[in-house]
Amino acid sequence: MLLRCVKKVTILLCFLFSGYLACGQQDTVHVGAYVISVHDINFREKEFTIRFWLWFKYSNPDFDFTKQLDISNAKSIEPPEVITDSLDGKAWVIMKMKCTMKQNWSVHDFPFDQQHLKVQIENTLFDNKSLIFLPDTEGSQFDYKEAIDGWKVNNFQVVAGTNDYETGFGDTTPGRGLQNFSTFQIEMNIERNAWGLFAKIFLGMYIAFLISMISFTPHPSEMEPRFGLPVGGLFAAVGNKYIIDSLLPESSSFTLVDTLHALTFISIFGILLVSALALKLYDNGKKEEAEALNKKGARLVASLFVFFNLVFVILAIW
Repeated sequence: MLLRCVKKVTILLCFLFSGYLACGQQDTVHVGAYVISVHDINFREKEFTIRFWLWFKYSNPDFDFTKQLDISNAKSIEPPEVITDSLDGKAWVIMKMKCTMKQNWSVHDFPFDQQHLKVQIENTLFDNKSLIFLPDTEGSQFDYKEAIDGWKVNNFQVVAGTNDYETGFGDTTPGRGLQNFSTFQIEMNIERNAWGLFAKIFLGMYIAFLISMISFTPHPSEMEPRFGLPVGGLFAAVGNKYIIDSLLPESSSFTLVDTLHALTFISIFGILLVSALALKLYDNGKKEEAEALNKKGARLVASLFVFFNLVFVILAIW
């Protein structure tokens, strides 16, 4: 009798324990991605567009990624092209995606900037107690030829992570105030050979400085060219900066663009200052001193301008 009771209790405990495991079991979803292209990079609007293939392989019939898929850092997601099949007895879903992504661009060293792009994918219905992503690291790649024009892709990877939501989404049950969802992330670093772009965007600024430097060639007594040329160069440099600023997002930090233009403004002010001092010496009858100051001032302004340009550009590259 006692033996029968022990057997019944054992069977009951096994049943309850197996039921508990079934309720708390996590289903693994094998997921991978192939990036077709990254384009329409817009620094001003803080966005870029990405096209990629996405595939899922799983066993749980409750998962439906055609309806439960979310890309949390996307501005907009176009309706995907979906292919459904089975593989190794599991559901196999392939989706062709096109998304406009939000991006906080790092423009401190523009145009020698390096950017980190990320696409974060989640299931909107099942948290990490029910669903865990397992990245297909071998199958996930990007198109080396077409992925991103004008940029070089470094450190491409797909990883799994967790996104925490500090809310129960209306569920007031104790312990539901924090929701954790498994994430699949496509990440890559991009950089470019920026010398061509550097020449294009800063050419106007350097021409403005050279025009200002020409004011050292007239005699110190000639006021109109001595002061007219630097002022014209200053306006040209200011206009060049406004054009570049229209391409970049607003930033509270001092960027390379700001630094080089500020250096140009200060240098042009130095040219005007030398011209004013030389003119004063000339008016006081110190003609030789005025001409000597003019030559030394020209060398000093040009040398400092070139030196600090090289320093700031090298620092940006490194």
